[in-house]
Amino acid sequence: MIEVSCAIILKDSKILAVQRGPESSHPWKWEFPGGKIHPEETATQCVIREIEEELRIWIEVQKQLESIEFDYGNKQIRLIPFICRIASGDIILTEHVAKCWFTFDQWKTIDGSGADYELILKNQENIRMEIRLE
Repeated sequence: MIEVSCAIILKDSKILAVQRGPESSHPWKWEFPGGKIHPEETATQCVIREIEEELRIWIEVQKQLESIEFDYGNKQIRLIPFICRIASGDIILTEHVAKCWFTFDQWKTIDGSGADYELILKNQENIRMEIRLE
């Protein structure tokens, strides 16, 4: 099981999604940014590092949500999500081909990865509450 952390970044009542490129393991799929947890780091440390590497921004981690386990057939992952906000910086994509800010009600229309879709289903009430608190 591969452990992965991801950031559900909120801004102006919208959620950030980034799109994978054609050469990735899930071509053209939208996802929450993040990545594999290294052996020497916590899930929180990982999400901070990954967002700095992938988006060139610094985030504040506000809350951990419920993780999910997902089987892609060729790999199984445990996806650990965090509600985050941008602390500083402007997004510069280093690994993805596009970014999109979407409302919670738009998430079903986005062609997202299977794990990210399941993550939203499991945590939808918590995500809605965090958006309302913005």
